[in-house]
Amino acid sequence: MPFRVLYCFSDFAAFIMHRVVKYRRKVIYDNLVKSFPEKSNREIEQIAKGFYKNLTDNLLESFKAFTMKQSSIIKRHKIINPELLENLLEKHQGVIGVTAHYANWEWGSLSGSLQCNNHFVALFKPLRNKYINNILLRSRAKCNTELVSIKETSDMFKKYENKNYVFLMAADQSPGGGRLLENAYWFDFFNRPTAFLYGPEKYAKRYNYPVVYIDIQRVKRGYYEVELSILTDKPNELPDSRITELYKNKLVEIISTKPNDWLWSHKRWKRSPKQ
Repeated sequence: MPFRVLYCFSDFAAFIMHRVVKYRRKVIYDNLVKSFPEKSNREIEQIAKGFYKNLTDNLLESFKAFTMKQSSIIKRHKIINPELLENLLEKHQGVIGVTAHYANWEWGSLSGSLQCNNHFVALFKPLRNKYINNILLRSRAKCNTELVSIKETSDMFKKYENKNYVFLMAADQSPGGGRLLENAYWFDFFNRPTAFLYGPEKYAKRYNYPVVYIDIQRVKRGYYEVELSILTDKPNELPDSRITELYKNKLVEIISTKPNDWLWSHKRWKRSPKQ
């Protein structure tokens, strides 16, 4: 399916999800109103409309990845400074790349291994629907990025210790219960106390790996630019929770600039400090 036709389907799907099905409407609007109390109802509505379009674009672009040529992936999901990873891996045995569910994060597992001379491992949270999960796994692994479940994170880091790998982690989701929540770091995030996963910081300090933020921005529909920036290249010199705070600050900066491209349908604030 040509991209121009795909986006016609996406526009229709976004309208159905927003106006007819009202997919997670209450969660989305509640998140937006509390995160941006200074914005008018009209502004909130515009952000929500943009969110639904970004969501359906992302979904259809994920399926489109099955038939995309490698040259098209590079052209449409371009890393503008891949040399940053190479420079870091000359001095370190691994790099942790942190990103968020922002813009088109799905093509990230494809574009990295095509544009950088490094090995990539992407950590993912398995979906409950095994059929959809298997489809997405085949799509994400198309360009030789290895996919590893977050349940196997510790074993994966041990397996690739000192082997010059880049470990991709999306760390903006809410921690689950149990130990993940007990060990989470809490920060003010869009006007509410918010728990952040401690995994990226934990493994950065354990293996002394630099932490790089992967910023994915839509240039125009179907085209993205990926910019890499160093959050820290000396993780063991920072106090506890500082790496996570740097990630949080970067996330706030990016989302505040263009909020409709973040995943507002996620129940990000379902956990409270009392828990």
